[in-house]
Amino acid sequence: MSETAAATPAVATIASLAAHEGQTVTLRGWLYNIRSSGKLLFPTFRDGTGTIQGIVPKAAVSEQVFETLKSLQLESSLTVTGKVRADSRAPSGYELDVENIEVISPVSADDPFPITLKEHGVDFLMEHRHLWLRTPRQSAILRVRATIMRAASEYFDTNGFIRTDPPILTPNACEGTSELFEMDYFDSDKAYLTQSGQLYIEATALALGKVYSFGPTFRAEKSKTRRHLTEFWMIEPEVAYMDLEGDMQLAEQFLRHIVSRVLELHRQDLKTIGRDTAKLEAIIIPGAFPRLSYDEAHAMLEEAYKAGKIENPHKYGDDLGSPDETYISSQFDKPVMIHRYPAAIKAFYMQPDPKDPTKALCVDVLAPEGYGEIIGGSQRVDSYDLLKQRIEEHDLPLAAFQWYLDLRKYGSVPHAGFGMGIERAVAWICSLDHVRETIPFARTLNRIYP
Repeated sequence: MSETAAATPAVATIASLAAHEGQTVTLRGWLYNIRSSGKLLFPTFRDGTGTIQGIVPKAAVSEQVFETLKSLQLESSLTVTGKVRADSRAPSGYELDVENIEVISPVSADDPFPITLKEHGVDFLMEHRHLWLRTPRQSAILRVRATIMRAASEYFDTNGFIRTDPPILTPNACEGTSELFEMDYFDSDKAYLTQSGQLYIEATALALGKVYSFGPTFRAEKSKTRRHLTEFWMIEPEVAYMDLEGDMQLAEQFLRHIVSRVLELHRQDLKTIGRDTAKLEAIIIPGAFPRLSYDEAHAMLEEAYKAGKIENPHKYGDDLGSPDETYISSQFDKPVMIHRYPAAIKAFYMQPDPKDPTKALCVDVLAPEGYGEIIGGSQRVDSYDLLKQRIEEHDLPLAAFQWYLDLRKYGSVPHAGFGMGIERAVAWICSLDHVRETIPFARTLNRIYP
C-alpha cells in the first residue's frame, strides 16, 4: 500500500464511529446546527445514521476552514474530516475534532433552511415534511420503523411462513365497501384499493399452510383521529389448522420479537425520541399478555364510569371505541388481548364461538400506555353454508365472493390469522402522539401534499 493510500482517512458513518475511536475519518453529511464561543466553533453534523458534535478551535484549522464553516448555512451538504474522540458527555459518546471540510452544496443565506430549532406548528411541519424528515427525532423514528418492518418479516420468515403478496386492486371488500377507495377502470366490474389482503392469503394458506402478506392498504373512512391514516402498511399472517388460541399465542410471540429487536438495535434512537425504554422492557420479560373477554372488558369500563375515571359509559353490544381502548390498555404494562366480541358487530368471515354463537372467535390486541388496538384477528368461518349465509346477511354481492366460498367447498379446515398496522405499532413503540409521524409521508383525511 502506498503512503498516500495509507494516509487517506477512512469514510465512516456516525453510527459506526465507535469502531474508529482515536482515528481520523471522513464523514459525508450535512450541517445540522452550529454555535460559536469566541475562537471555538461547535458544529453538529448529521449523515442519516445519527448526529455528532464537532469541535473546531480556530488555531487548529486553516483560516479558510474556520471562516467557511462559521458562515455556512444549516443543511448545507459537506464532507468533514476529523479525529474521533470519546466523550462521555456527548449524547453519542463521541465527538469529532475537525481538521478539514469540503462543501458540496451550500445553502443560500438569502433562502435559509425553513425548519429551525424553534417551535413550529404541526401544519407548517407537515407542509414541509420533505424537510422535517431531516431532524434527528424524525430520522430516529424512521430508523425504528424500518427495524419494526424488518423484524416483522423476520419473525415469519424464520418460523416457516411463506410470504404471498395479495393484489392491491380488488373486486370486493373484506368488510363492506363504505370505507374503500373506488376505481372506475375495468369494463365489467368496480375495483377498490385493498383494505386488507386477508381473503386472498386465506387462499394461499390453504395451499401452503403458513403464509403472510406485507404491503400498503387503504381506508377511505372520514376519520380525523390520531390513530388513522388513509394509506398505511399492514402485515397479515394466516395459518391453516389454527384456532383462536393459537392465533393469540402467535400474536404474542410476534410482538415480543419486534420489541426485542428494537431494544437491541435502537437504544440511542429511542433516547433521541424521548421513549421510556423501561416500559418496552416490560413487554419482553416472562409472563403472558393479559387476556380479557369482551364481557370482562365491558365490566371494567362500567366500573371505570361509575368511579368517574371515564366520561362516557360503554353500551354492551357496541364495539370498543378509541376512548374505551385507551382506558383499558392504560391499565396494563403489556399488550392486552380482548377476545370474543359480539358476532353482530364483527366481520362476516369470523367463526362463531361454539360455546356461545352470539360471540365471534376474534381478538383485538391493545398496546399498553393507552395506545389502543394494534392487532385485529380471528378464527375464520370454515363452513361453506355458514359463510354463504353470513355474506347474504351482510348484503354483500355473492358473485364477487364465489372464489372465497370455493375455499370452503374444497378441503376446508379451521384457520386463523391477524393483521397489524405498522404505523400504529410504530406510534406505540416510539411513544408518539399521532400516527402522522410514523410514516415518511402521511396521507390523512385532508392531506395529500407533499
